[in-house]
Amino acid sequence: MDHLPYRLEMPAQRESCVVFSSPHSGSAYPEEFLRTSMLDERSIRSSEDAFVDRLFAIAPSLGAPLLAATAPRAYVDLNRGADELDPAVVRGVRATGHNPRISSGLGVIPRVVANGREIYRGKIDHKTAQARLDHVWWPYHTALQGLLDGSRQAFGRAILIDCHSMPHDAVRALPGTSGHKPQVVLGDRFGAACAPDHLERIEAAFAGAGLRVARNVPFAGAYIAQRYGRPSRGQHVVQVEIDRALYMDEAEIRPGRDFETFRGLLGGIVAEIVAIGRPAALPLAAE
Repeated sequence: MDHLPYRLEMPAQRESCVVFSSPHSGSAYPEEFLRTSMLDERSIRSSEDAFVDRLFAIAPSLGAPLLAATAPRAYVDLNRGADELDPAVVRGVRATGHNPRISSGLGVIPRVVANGREIYRGKIDHKTAQARLDHVWWPYHTALQGLLDGSRQAFGRAILIDCHSMPHDAVRALPGTSGHKPQVVLGDRFGAACAPDHLERIEAAFAGAGLRVARNVPFAGAYIAQRYGRPSRGQHVVQVEIDRALYMDEAEIRPGRDFETFRGLLGGIVAEIVAIGRPAALPLAAE
C-alpha cells in the first residue's frame, strides 16, 4: 500500500484524555490482494466493521482524536498481535502452541472472513506477510501508542475507546428474548483493561441513551484491549461492540435508513464519553 493505512483526525485542541480508535473499518482493498482472493468484492467485506469510523466521526469536534484504519481487516487484522501468524496462511511459519484465534483462521493475516469463508486459494509467502505488517500493522500501532502517550502526558491518563461492530447474528445467538438482548457490548477483559469507575460511566452514557448494554459477553476485548489496557499505569481501554442492525444493511454493506438518526444518538454518547476525560471530571488522585 502506497498510502497511510489509517486516517488520523485530530481536534483543534485536545480537551480530553479520551482517544477513539476504529481498527476494523478500513475499506481500501489493494487490487493485488483482491486478485489473490477466492472471494468477490462484497463477500470479502463481510468481516469489516463498515461505517464505524463514520459513527464516531464527531469525536474530533468535541476535543478527542479519532484514529481509523483505511487498510481492511481481511488484509491485516489490527486487533491481533504481529506475531499471530497462521501456518495455514503464511508459508514458512511454524505453529507455536495453541492460539484459538489462529486456529479459527483469525490471525493477524486472516485466513477466513465471516462464516468461515476462505480468503485465499493457497498460502502467501512470508515476505508478503511481513510487508503487510511493516506497512500497515506497525504504523497503526505506533500512531495509537503515540496518541495514548500524548493523553497521559497532557492529562495524567488515557482512556481508549476501541470501536467495533458485531453481526446481528451474533446478537441473535445470545440467550434471552429479542427485546432483552444487548445492542452494545462493552469489553474490559473482565476488569483487567479499565478501571471500574471509567467503565461504569461509559456504560451509563450508552444506557442513558436508551440502548441495552452488556459487559464482556460475548466480546471481552481482544489484542488491543489486552496490550494497551494498563489501569495501574493510567492507561484504560474499553472495547465497544455495536449491533450492526442498528445502523446498516448487513447483506448489502451499506448504511441503513436509520443511519443518520443512530449516528445522531451516538453523537450524544460520544460527547458524554469525551466529557469523562476532561480535566475537571478526572479524579485528582494519581493512578
